[in-house]
Amino acid sequence: MNLSDRLQNGKLLPLEDKPNNVSTQTDDTKKKLDPLPYRGSKEDSKKRLKSILESMDKVVIKNENDSMIYAIETSSFFKFKDDIDFLFSDEEQVIHFRSASRVGHSDLGVNKKRMETIRRLYMEEM
Repeated sequence: MNLSDRLQNGKLLPLEDKPNNVSTQTDDTKKKLDPLPYRGSKEDSKKRLKSILESMDKVVIKNENDSMIYAIETSSFFKFKDDIDFLFSDEEQVIHFRSASRVGHSDLGVNKKRMETIRRLYMEEM
């Protein structure tokens, strides 16, 4: 997958009108989360984030470049796939993200919980 396909006008893809997705770049207050601040340099922040993603059993990093990481999480039982995008903004010194289920309507808050877990792990002292 080409990472440029994961962007629209330099931002992460917009969210669908379903409750099974969250993003830092949405105007929908029910689905909006705060971006992750850089922890040191972009390289330090990327290394830290990749380490967290690699430690998660059901998450696989599918592609990355200097400014993005694209990962997929597959659920254990039904094998549903969720797309997880991270966009590094040097200008803002933050990591924007989007996490969205590919199918269905509700995810029972799974995408939001995942991103809150990643935030907690990312913000912990090293």
